[in-house]
Amino acid sequence: MTVGGLMPRRGYRFRSTRCRYIYLADLMHFMRQEEAIKAMHLFEGGQEYNRISKRSLKNWMVNAFRERKALALTLNDTKVAVSKLNQMTNVVGGVIVFVLWLLILGIATTNLLVFLSSPFLVAVIVFGDTLKAVFEAIVFLFVMHPFDVGDRCEIEEVQVVVEEMNILTTVFLRYDNLKIYYPNNVLATIPIMNFYRSPDMGEGIDFYIHVATPVAKLALMKERILRYINNKKEHWYPGAMIVLRDVDETNKLKVSIWLCHTLNFQDMGMRYVRRELVLQEMIKVLRDLDIEYRMLPLDVNVRNVPPIESTRMPTTWNYS
Repeated sequence: MTVGGLMPRRGYRFRSTRCRYIYLADLMHFMRQEEAIKAMHLFEGGQEYNRISKRSLKNWMVNAFRERKALALTLNDTKVAVSKLNQMTNVVGGVIVFVLWLLILGIATTNLLVFLSSPFLVAVIVFGDTLKAVFEAIVFLFVMHPFDVGDRCEIEEVQVVVEEMNILTTVFLRYDNLKIYYPNNVLATIPIMNFYRSPDMGEGIDFYIHVATPVAKLALMKERILRYINNKKEHWYPGAMIVLRDVDETNKLKVSIWLCHTLNFQDMGMRYVRRELVLQEMIKVLRDLDIEYRMLPLDVNVRNVPPIESTRMPTTWNYS
């Protein structure tokens, strides 16, 4: 029996089919210890619990399938674009070869070439902007190439996913699956932020607490939140910071949590799932330590307010 094309080492006996997890010892029957540890870290919860659950294995396989599918779509779109570009160059090259052939055989004279070039110059003037746009689109697609199919990008403050790449246009999907067509020559002139090609990205969480919160509670709050973040090694890098940013309106402290994901924001859903877990733990710590935020007291004096007389009455009332 093989697993992933790897033969188990001699003396290995497979666990029962009812086993719910894959442990490090199981992987070490197919690879060296260093490779097994690296493989364990690829799965969610593997580094923390030293085991791979069925859910984390399924999520990893789905993500791998999505990446391979996006790569296949990118190669297919590139192949189509190269084919169209090849046809265009063949047409231009054929015209040039034909003119040279006429000149070499002496069939074409200078007057004839001038006569034939006149309509060509008119066409260049008429379609000059189109040719310029085509050239800029080709440079953008094959030279700049800032994204591939499946990449999550931010263009003009709108997050989109690359759906299709053509020579003249690129098709994007917005968060509500609305298709957006952008000319490539326009994309070449605007900033494009690519989440997929970015390194592991940081996160910031801001909240307010009362200015009268004791320093001991603040220290304990920081310790408990940082302990939770450091224990989630598959979610966050070590070195998270909790700082008191500012005092607003003399009664509330602005606290910020700065931490770094072990992923970029290509998978935006996973980003907010991890953020939610930190928020839940933060709320739990604040409740346990009885840390809250209270608004400033307001003095309201109604004794000197003049009486209000109004002739407006509800429509259901009778005037009598």
